[in-house]
Amino acid sequence: MNGVLHVGISGARGRMGRAVSAALDARDDVVVAARFDRGETPDLSRCDVVIDFSTPEASLELAEACAERGGPALVIGSTGFTPEQLAGIEAAAEKVAVVRSGNFSLGVNILIGLVEHAAQRLDGRDWDVEVLEAHHRRKVDAPSGTALMLGQAVANGRDVDLDAVRAAPRDGVGQPRKEGEIGFAALRAGGIIGEHSVIFASEDETVTLSHSAVDRSLFAKGAVVAAAWVRSRKPGLYDMQDVLGFRQA
Repeated sequence: MNGVLHVGISGARGRMGRAVSAALDARDDVVVAARFDRGETPDLSRCDVVIDFSTPEASLELAEACAERGGPALVIGSTGFTPEQLAGIEAAAEKVAVVRSGNFSLGVNILIGLVEHAAQRLDGRDWDVEVLEAHHRRKVDAPSGTALMLGQAVANGRDVDLDAVRAAPRDGVGQPRKEGEIGFAALRAGGIIGEHSVIFASEDETVTLSHSAVDRSLFAKGAVVAAAWVRSRKPGLYDMQDVLGFRQA
């Protein structure tokens, strides 16, 4: 589909909402058709796509509203969903195209691919895995959505169920590491935008794959790329691997 892209911004007054707004305002092929937050009633008929960085509750409400009217398409960057909320997003995606991702960074999505390939080749009987992440003090969910994506990449590479091998947070004594488990550690401090590392460690050597975000605009730019891509897609639930062509949609 050609022509100007009309985008709505959900969570417009939040940190990411403001970053998305700035990214859109810098382009001449995009019109911001609506800016709104939870509790406000947007005119969705003016939008081709809505980019949503809000809360899981608000994202689900928005997805259900879009599904009920058959559009617009959605780009969802909220994290911290419960299984029930994710099921609601999946149900909405049967009627409208949705791109949902815990991270819209091109670099992070390349990292996810590298992590999966490393996990395929480094035997879980010999190589322990820890996913480390750090974010600003205002982030309320942990591990981050990106950390869980990286953990899932390890699980995919090893062909195991992440829930079955995910380690509980470590505290106290008497908790030796189990073979094949995937550990997570989270730090919340100051204004850290986003730091993620995956450590593969054997008795003899350590491999660390990592990504650092230095400007929040990179997530906004990725979300705009996703919005342009999903605009003309059939109903379905997609992610950035689809957007970037790493997976056939």
